[in-house]
Amino acid sequence: MAVNSIDLFLSRPKRVLKALGIWLTPERPMIMVKLSGQIKKLCMFFLTSALTTCTLWALMPLLDDTGARFFPFRIWMPFGPEKSPQFEIGYVYQMGSIYISAFLFFAVDSITLGMIMFGCAQLDIIIDKVQKMQSVSLSSKLTDEQRTMRISNNNKLFVECIDQHQTVIRFIEIVEDTYHANIFFQLSGTVAIICIIGLRITMSEPSSIQFYSMLNYMVTMLSQLLLYCWCGSELTTRSQELRDSLYQSPWYEQDRKFKKLLFITMECMKKPIVFKAGHYIPLSRPTFVSILRSSYSFFAVLNQTHN
Repeated sequence: MAVNSIDLFLSRPKRVLKALGIWLTPERPMIMVKLSGQIKKLCMFFLTSALTTCTLWALMPLLDDTGARFFPFRIWMPFGPEKSPQFEIGYVYQMGSIYISAFLFFAVDSITLGMIMFGCAQLDIIIDKVQKMQSVSLSSKLTDEQRTMRISNNNKLFVECIDQHQTVIRFIEIVEDTYHANIFFQLSGTVAIICIIGLRITMSEPSSIQFYSMLNYMVTMLSQLLLYCWCGSELTTRSQELRDSLYQSPWYEQDRKFKKLLFITMECMKKPIVFKAGHYIPLSRPTFVSILRSSYSFFAVLNQTHN
């Protein structure tokens, strides 16, 4: 179903992009530039943390004090690390695989997060349009013709905002249908990974490379989780701000058609846009805190069992 939705989305690029506001007036690109800069900084922090973790794993066999050769990861290999060039071949193979995996995960995450933030940018553009609705109060020195023209322009702008908002909702639904399973398994796996990493940290020497690698791995997993929850929370917050912006507009000065359309729109916007992992878990800051609490609870049980 997701593939069909994407094909439908891509089969009408001009219509959909126009509805999303990508024709953009000169001042609106700054909205997208600002949000793209924020997500770029967060993704670069995540990438730096992931590459640092991989580098620490790569240094573990090279800086070991025992003098024994071993591969960075204890997985089955067709040969052992005792002799050369088997050790060098296995070492390059394992580290090359882990670096490629890190870049692949970063690519998928950055695309997903970028699409969510694109939806946030479009909601900001709608808010900008709503704030530019013209006042038609009776106290203003306007002729009947000017007042009628402003009311007509406000109606057209409001209909345009509604169309763009509905298209943003459909766009977010397409993104959720495409990536919800991947995000769900990441969130579910993060709980187990954090528990295991915490247990390994308590078992490692505080001054060892393994300790710092596990600690940095913990930061990497938490940053990945925080990225998804932060972007989902921003999307929900902006959808609520749009509803508040509509209420703060000069709707009381408009004609009956505008007021009826506003009433229907406000009723439909009572339910904010929520991006869900697995169509079940909402991406939000409370979800991030809940996952941390669950991870700590499971870690406490595992640590007590180990001791």
